[in-house]
Amino acid sequence: MTGYTIIIHPAEEGGYWVEVPTLPGCFSQGESIEEAMKNVKEAIELHIEDLMEEHESIPIENDLIIGRIQVTQIEA
Repeated sequence: MTGYTIIIHPAEEGGYWVEVPTLPGCFSQGESIEEAMKNVKEAIELHIEDLMEEHESIPIENDLIIGRIQVTQIEA
């Protein structure tokens, strides 16, 4: 079993969309965070299936770290 870091974003129209940085092009969405996470799990599985069918290597995440930095807002 392999784990992948996901990034969950609030969608402008409501709900959430999710990206998988280690799997470029792998995205999903949902009305709630729980639904978005369920949907992105399925998207990851399908993405990996497609890569396997195309005989492409499956990216393995190597200690991806997502952080947050606070900066002072500069006034124009």
